[in-house]
Amino acid sequence: MAPVSFLPKLFRWVFSVLMVILVLSSVAIVAAILIDPKLPPGTHFGPVTRDVGGQPASFVLQANGGDSDFTAHLFNGTINIFVKQAGGLVEVVKHHGLPVMLIDTIFLAVLFELLRRLFRNVGRGESFTRQTVQLVQLVGGALIAFSLVSAFVEHWFVQSVYLYLADHATATISGSPIQLPRIKDFGWPHGDGGSPVFFSGLLVLALSEVFRQGLALKTENELTV
Repeated sequence: MAPVSFLPKLFRWVFSVLMVILVLSSVAIVAAILIDPKLPPGTHFGPVTRDVGGQPASFVLQANGGDSDFTAHLFNGTINIFVKQAGGLVEVVKHHGLPVMLIDTIFLAVLFELLRRLFRNVGRGESFTRQTVQLVQLVGGALIAFSLVSAFVEHWFVQSVYLYLADHATATISGSPIQLPRIKDFGWPHGDGGSPVFFSGLLVLALSEVFRQGLALKTENELTV
């Protein structure tokens, strides 16, 4: 009898812990959506440095009376965006960003639960069973579905934030002021077909076919014997 590897058991516990953490995170996000907390007057944070388009960018929220002003320096300061009294921007980001975070968190919780069950079966020596094949297929299908859904919700989020900035932000490029065009329709989101998550889903579905054929061969050999 082949020795039992400790890795399936380890992965099972890791995915179990991650799944619990994500479920609790989902509950916290739902609570934040329902409570709808407001930005405290005079909130200040930053500068926060992030990578945008391969270039460093900094973001600052600076107190201004009972509100806060938002400033973004992009592409080494070549592009600057300033929003006076940015409480409305924070509300837009919150109302559209929290649902996106909730969808991402729920997907990861479901994915880790499927992986937990998968490695539970592998640990039992049930790699080529109908249930295992179905779990692998579900993982692949979940990855593909998430890549498509996330493309739409992220597109919705970016469009909402951009429309607010077009109405309220002051932008400059190399010191020259510009007016952001108010584009009401961004068109259909594209790029989901080229998402690494989408191709990962296709790869997992292809792998599920290997498991399915392995199950068929195992069943055929058992019938022959």
